[in-house]
Amino acid sequence: MLAGCAGAHDIPSDVTLQAFLKPEGRRLNLLVRTPLPAIRDVTFPERGPGYLDLERTEPLLADAALQWIGDFVQLYENDAPLTRRPRVAGVRISLGSDRSFASYEQAAAHITGPKLAAGVDVPWAQTMLDVWLEYPIQSERSTFSIEPEWGRLGQRVVTALRFLPAGGTERAFELTGDPGLVRLDPRWYQAAGRFVQMGFYHILDGTDHLLFLFCLVIPFRSIRGLVAVVTSFTVAHSITLIASAYDLGPGALWFPPLIETLIAASIVYMALENIVGASVRRRWLVAFGFGLVHGFGFSFALRDTLQFAGRHLLTSLLSFNVGVELGQLLVLLTLVPALDLLFRYVVAERIGTIVLSALVAHTGWHWMTERWERLRQFHIEFTLGMAAGTLRWIALLTIGAAVVWVSYTAMRRFAFRKSEE
Repeated sequence: MLAGCAGAHDIPSDVTLQAFLKPEGRRLNLLVRTPLPAIRDVTFPERGPGYLDLERTEPLLADAALQWIGDFVQLYENDAPLTRRPRVAGVRISLGSDRSFASYEQAAAHITGPKLAAGVDVPWAQTMLDVWLEYPIQSERSTFSIEPEWGRLGQRVVTALRFLPAGGTERAFELTGDPGLVRLDPRWYQAAGRFVQMGFYHILDGTDHLLFLFCLVIPFRSIRGLVAVVTSFTVAHSITLIASAYDLGPGALWFPPLIETLIAASIVYMALENIVGASVRRRWLVAFGFGLVHGFGFSFALRDTLQFAGRHLLTSLLSFNVGVELGQLLVLLTLVPALDLLFRYVVAERIGTIVLSALVAHTGWHWMTERWERLRQFHIEFTLGMAAGTLRWIALLTIGAAVVWVSYTAMRRFAFRKSEE
């Protein structure tokens, strides 16, 4: 009783968990490594100047693992929750320098292997807790999902999860905080639904994309007149989004700042075009060109979420595009009637167009200058690889432009025939 003990400690600022999930036969194995300081409200005995008393700590580990790891994760088999509490198949204290979690086999062998000697001087703040939890399942061929709630382990928690399906390839996930339900092997319609939702909310949250869309629609008084423009913009950003997802875009560090600068420049250009009163008959061409740039912007936002696509990458990309288009449609259905009422009852159309476009141009100009300053910090070198990539993109853009032109021509002919009837 007189031995020194580690009292309650503060919530760690950054916590990284490493985890493996592997179905084997009639059991589902979850191996987790977490920093020991993240296990709070548990008094771990100390000895000497801050060393962990390994011998007296050992009896506390199984309960601590269940309380802080097992009780804050829900696993699912074929969308049905696994209700039984897991069995602790192994638990141990490891040194912070240990590298056993490089693979599932090494981690399993480490947890079930020899423990640290009781007399080893280990500062408790520099140790890790490794735990092996077993869940009973019906079949290793089932589909599995996970819903971790380990965000309470620290102020910022990142979980590096690797899923090893039976007879399949390993899939890696990087989950931040409490990510909600994560389907580790989603069906195509589950992946599609998730990415439609993501695309819908992304366009509504993207201020720069919304401002560009706002500038596009200011000169138009009806949805019908916007069909060619929106179709062109959609085809263009779909080309670059899908190509980037398949690693056809530049991977250099300067590329994202370049795209962000060009997006701001597209807003400024479109606003100035509205101010000077340029013809809108060829606006679909401008929308196509800038749509290519905005597609790269969409791909940057989508990059960290493609891990949830499973084996349905193309389906997820197309679904994300569908979500973006639904969001754009909602914006158009709101903006066009609002602008029509504004120009009809509040201000003359020409004056209103100039004022609104000037405000947007002012905002876009500030974004462009700020992003240009960030871009200038990078040294850009044009290599043979970049030249080859440029040729591939020219071919893709030519095909895309041809598709838009054919679609635009077909729509014009259809509209002309309807007018004659």
